[in-house]
Amino acid sequence: MQQPFDMSGAPAGCPAHGNVPLYGSDFGADPENTYAQLRKQGPSAPVDIAPDVEVELVTSYDASLYILQNPTLFVRDSRRWNDLNAGKVPADSAALPMMGYRPNALFSDGAAHARLRQAVTDSLATVDQGRIVRLTQQSADYLISQFSSEALGQAELMSAYAQPLPLLVFGELFGCPPELGDRVIAGITGIFQGTPGADETLGGALAELIALKRRQPGEDLTTQLMVHSSRLTDEEVLHQLVTLLSGGTAPLAASIGTSAALYLSDDWPNGLPIEDAVVKTLWNYAPIANYAAHYPTRDVELGDRTLHTGDPVLISFAAANTDPKLTAHREQLSSKAHLAFGAGPHACPAKDPAFMIAATAVESLLNRLPDVEMRVPFKELSWVPAPWSRQLVTVPIRYSPRAVPSAARARPARPATGQLAPSPASMPQTAMGGRPAHAAPRPKGGMFSRFRAWVNGE
Repeated sequence: MQQPFDMSGAPAGCPAHGNVPLYGSDFGADPENTYAQLRKQGPSAPVDIAPDVEVELVTSYDASLYILQNPTLFVRDSRRWNDLNAGKVPADSAALPMMGYRPNALFSDGAAHARLRQAVTDSLATVDQGRIVRLTQQSADYLISQFSSEALGQAELMSAYAQPLPLLVFGELFGCPPELGDRVIAGITGIFQGTPGADETLGGALAELIALKRRQPGEDLTTQLMVHSSRLTDEEVLHQLVTLLSGGTAPLAASIGTSAALYLSDDWPNGLPIEDAVVKTLWNYAPIANYAAHYPTRDVELGDRTLHTGDPVLISFAAANTDPKLTAHREQLSSKAHLAFGAGPHACPAKDPAFMIAATAVESLLNRLPDVEMRVPFKELSWVPAPWSRQLVTVPIRYSPRAVPSAARARPARPATGQLAPSPASMPQTAMGGRPAHAAPRPKGGMFSRFRAWVNGE
């Protein structure tokens, strides 16, 4: 068979004792070593992405681009998945929520994909960039006000800041009223934590949100999807929302946490802007580490291996970005040449807003807590032992335990980041210290309800 992609010289073969597992503590402790071992087998190698679930993992940057930019030969519709159709994938497999088919742009091809993606990209284009920055700053203000009011002067940044911030921003962008926003956040959080019934919680809340927007359209992304000329059905709108919410919030949380930890690390060069920390995160610690299942429409030779029709081929964005063949000339490439946002027709449609939110979130943290620093060296931080994302387990920080106003001066030792940096005069003048003794009780409800009450001064 003709070889469409030449990776001559790459050794063939499988691990001596079965496939390498891309999950568990060994992988989580040192994923780079796993990728190094897999590269010895060529541009791709068989791995277990979950127990009893085999996929072909592409670790080469060039091979990844070849697959991502060849939608005729490699399609995304997982209903072609051979082992799934044969009943060989366990019904409770952790791979199914990530790889199972949904009627949305991510799992569609051809004209169906073009129609759904157009609705998404056009809807995203209606969101003002200034509003995204303001929502991010507002969400940052609220979250920092919650943990900085503690007298200890210490916090865990992932759970207190990086993880909830994208949920608050997205809740506002999609027009969620408080109670529905609480349920959406609970559903998304539960999906990534493996909480039973989380899928149903999210689906039910989104169905109610769509019904609400049918009655009361608004200036939000949900309404934009519903009124788009592509005429999406309510089911299609729901599944686009699932992808946008779940596919956007978790990677953003990882980006914010890692970028902040990098910027605060002792090894970070003084004087480099925050955007550089975000770019380095996207290159070296791709938030979506291994994903984007493709299914060959015919047998394809890749190096010395055969990718069989209907067998899943996953892209290791993490391994591709750190491909040793790339590092020699990576500095000559554009800062956007990384694959953290994918490439080709299925590339992330919200990569610019995602970058903006991550950079603004780190900027806001430094502006509000000028003396914040890490309690643990970056190299000693632990990573979540999951194949899909590269996310720090914890980011322990410390800062002076004092009231920190929103208009706190910029971090003096490092420059502001240009357009994303709010001036002190433009920042909301909301007190960031603890609540006074005579203040009204904190509002009941979930995180989104409390956030909205805080914004409204209740």
